[in-house]
Amino acid sequence: MKKKGVSFGPTGFPAFAGTMAVERVATGFRWAEGPVYFPAGRYVLFSDIPNNRIMRFSEDDGHVSVYRQPSMNSNGNTIDREGRLITCEHSGRRVTRTELDGSITIIADKYNGKKLNSPNDAVVAADGSIWFCDPAYGIGGFYEGIKADAEQDKKNVYRVDPKSGDIKMVVDDFVQPNGLCFSPDEKKLYICDTGFTDGPDNPSHIRVFDVDLAGGKLSNSKVFAEMPKPSITDGLRCDTAGRLWCSVGWGDPNEDGVRCYMPDGDLLGKIHVPETVANLCFGGMQRNRLYICGSSSLYAVYTSAQGAMKP
Repeated sequence: MKKKGVSFGPTGFPAFAGTMAVERVATGFRWAEGPVYFPAGRYVLFSDIPNNRIMRFSEDDGHVSVYRQPSMNSNGNTIDREGRLITCEHSGRRVTRTELDGSITIIADKYNGKKLNSPNDAVVAADGSIWFCDPAYGIGGFYEGIKADAEQDKKNVYRVDPKSGDIKMVVDDFVQPNGLCFSPDEKKLYICDTGFTDGPDNPSHIRVFDVDLAGGKLSNSKVFAEMPKPSITDGLRCDTAGRLWCSVGWGDPNEDGVRCYMPDGDLLGKIHVPETVANLCFGGMQRNRLYICGSSSLYAVYTSAQGAMKP
C-alpha cells in the first residue's frame, strides 16, 4: 500500500514547505511596504514610509540596515532587467531609478505638464517599459508624504516607454489604483483598486487586463477577485505557475495576511499574519521564500512555489 504524502496546510496550496513556519525576520518599522529582492546581493529592500527611509534585510546573516534616508517617503519598489532599483516616491511625487553607480534618474514626475499625484507601485516588463499607478495617498496628509492639491484630474495607471521615456496613460477609470503585477507570460496585468479607503461604496478588488506589450495598451478589463470589505489588498506577485499572491489588511484581523489565487480567480488558500499586510515579494536562492511586509515587521515563509521574479 502506497503511503500518502504529508500535506502541510490545505491540499494543493503551495504556501508552506517543510515545517510550515511564518517567521518574523525583522521588526521596528512604522509601516513596511514595497519589498523587492535583489538576487545579486541576496537582500530585500523595502520602504518604511512614514519614517522616510528604505531598509535593507540581508538574507545571509539577517542583518537589517538603512539603505536610504530620506527616501522621499518611498512606497513601491521593483527591479529592472539590468538590476537597477525602481522606486515610487510619495513626497517626491515621482518614479526614480537608482543607477548602478548610486546616482538617481527621474523616470516620471509629470503628465501633460502637471505634477503626478503620488506614484505608489511599479512593474517593469521584459521590453524595459515601466508601468506604474498614481493614486493620491501621498498627498492626503503629512504622515506618508506631503499634503498637497492634486494636479491630475484622475488617478491613472501609466506606461513609460523604454526608448523615448514618454509617459502614456493606459487606464483612467480607477478610484485609487494600487499594487500591480504581470502574469509570468506578461499577457495579463493585475491591478488593485483600493478605492474603498475613500468611501464604503468604492471597490476593494483586483482587476485583470489583457496586455498588448508591443503597443503599450491594456484592454478587456474585468474584476479578478473581490476582497472582503473592510479589508483591502495593495500588493501582488505571481509565481511561476501563474498563481497570484496578494496582501490583505486594514480590515478584519482574521483576514490579515496573504491570499493565493489560481489564474482563473479561485481562492486557493490563505497565510495568516498577526499584522496588517501591505505587500510581498518572492526571494531566496531558489525564489521560494515569500517576504511579507506586515506594518511594523518583515515576515518570511518558505513555500513550495517559486516566484516568477518578473518585477
